[in-house]
Amino acid sequence: MTQPSMIQVIKSVLAAFIGVQSEENRQKDFTQGSLKNYLIGGVVFTVLFVAIIIFVVSAVLA
Repeated sequence: MTQPSMIQVIKSVLAAFIGVQSEENRQKDFTQGSLKNYLIGGVVFTVLFVAIIIFVVSAVLA
């Protein structure tokens, strides 16, 4: 089993983030992926999402 590339981790995190992750890909992530990579990706995308929401709301209200 090979480790997924960083692009595959990003795709997987984004798919899971918006709720369209397939069962096959989810199983592959759990069996082949590194927990550390997915945690880092999840935290980074969550922070980016919150920052974008804050920016959009403050731009609309200003």
